[in-house]
Amino acid sequence: MKRKLMGWALGAAASMIAVTAATAGTLDDVKAKGFLQCGVSQGLIGFSNPDASNNWTGMDVDFCRAVAAAIFNDPTKVKFSPLSAKERFTALQSGEVDVLSRNSTWTMSRDTSLGLKFAGVMYYDGQGFMVRKSMNIDSALKLDGATVCTNTGTTTELNLADYFKANNMKYEVVAIEDANQVRQAYDEGRCDIFTTDQSGLYAERLALKVPDDHVILPEIISKEPLGPVVRQGDDAWFNVIKWTYYALLTAEEFGITQANVEEMKASTNPEMQRILGIKNADGTAAGFGTGIGLDEEWVVHIVKAVGNYGEIFERNVGANTPLKIERGKNALWNKGGLQYAPPIR
Repeated sequence: MKRKLMGWALGAAASMIAVTAATAGTLDDVKAKGFLQCGVSQGLIGFSNPDASNNWTGMDVDFCRAVAAAIFNDPTKVKFSPLSAKERFTALQSGEVDVLSRNSTWTMSRDTSLGLKFAGVMYYDGQGFMVRKSMNIDSALKLDGATVCTNTGTTTELNLADYFKANNMKYEVVAIEDANQVRQAYDEGRCDIFTTDQSGLYAERLALKVPDDHVILPEIISKEPLGPVVRQGDDAWFNVIKWTYYALLTAEEFGITQANVEEMKASTNPEMQRILGIKNADGTAAGFGTGIGLDEEWVVHIVKAVGNYGEIFERNVGANTPLKIERGKNALWNKGGLQYAPPIR
């Protein structure tokens, strides 16, 4: 019996240590060092792309700025680590970055085998194909025998194999780790086709020597839900990342924008007061920021810094940008899309 009790005590102690390790985590570390370390791509127009002065722009970049604003009320308190597809998850697992916001696809194996947690779907995407107009190809089903350029270490390679096998077609793959070198290989004619997420194809086409010489085929061959990722075992940090994403959607749904957020703070609507952390008449806080380790106006900080989800989308990839991407599946749920946030209450 004593041996059993000792075993139970040791197991309980181990569980307590594990819980402590999981709960003392990244949020405190980020606050202590004074900035967020964000893993991004090596350069993808509209999502995470540096200019000549190393100033980063894009949807994934704006998400990290939103997190920094939520924590510090300062969107500039973030540093960006450009990562290849192959090294991105290792960088997150090792603690080199605090969050990965890098057009990464949410899959079961990444949840279960890599010890990761996806906080939401920042962009609903799907894999497509780009070819030269001179090939006179209007369907991916006419690509039998083609040579295909793609990124190594991605779901793209696996989807490519599945699609060609399912349609009894043969192909040769040119798989390269660096995304810029993949584009270069395609542009130099080392392959017939460039395949990646369709949003990525729109971005990569802009960087080709003659963008108008290339066409993106209509087929979407996979589901690619892209979103921010954190390590498992730190629920407090997961909540900060997850609810930052939901705050962006909620702000758009309630018409809270970068331009009017201060005016909205005067609202007497109880739901708006909860979202914006406006104090009740008795002086008590109406918001939920303290529950995730932030101040009550965390949503205000986010929207003042980067706008709502719709503003981020339109600024970086929308109809008035070079990418000219329509909202489609990335519209809010009440506008025919898939973007949907649980209530802040």
